[in-house]
Amino acid sequence: METYKPLVSTAYLPTVDYMATVVRCAGMVIEQHETFPKQTFRNRTVIATANGPMMLNVPVTRPNGNHTTTADIGISYHEPWNIRHWRAIVSAYNAAPYFLYYRDELESILLQPHEHLIKLNDDLMRFILRRLKIDCTIEYSSQYIKSPQTEMDCRDSLTSKKSIPSNRPYSQVFESRLGFLPGMSVIDLLFNLGPEAKSYLIAQTN
Repeated sequence: METYKPLVSTAYLPTVDYMATVVRCAGMVIEQHETFPKQTFRNRTVIATANGPMMLNVPVTRPNGNHTTTADIGISYHEPWNIRHWRAIVSAYNAAPYFLYYRDELESILLQPHEHLIKLNDDLMRFILRRLKIDCTIEYSSQYIKSPQTEMDCRDSLTSKKSIPSNRPYSQVFESRLGFLPGMSVIDLLFNLGPEAKSYLIAQTN
């Protein structure tokens, strides 16, 4: 296990590449004092459906407008987005070999109202780490530093929508029809590989 703790952004059901970065680390430091950027995977994720990749977006509120920090980003429940997300996940992964083992806990987290995005993402991250049996602590930044000197800065590289996924192929529900779809949420990996998902992530870093 590596002793360094990468500086990462918060992420909603993070990608396989995101988790491959932290799988060998003793911990991670999540940035909470940045001015929240738009159009990233901080509040979005992608799942593999019968019709191809589907983007799931958490609608957020910015109490301080464009100057709102990540820690203060709220979640809007004017529309039942969390119910829609869960239904989309069930439709996409009901036939996945390990979905049954993880569905109840994930459903409980998603359907529980969360006031802030960072708390929702924290609950989901702890679920993922626990289920993948990854011994990685979670810390949060105490201040915003534009160019940190002491940590590996992965804040933008892991959550940018422009990032090019580097996933090795693994079995997916609709692979026979669509081919392998890279860049999916780590739940795609978890539901398809189950206990082998951690070994896959470790192999990604070799």
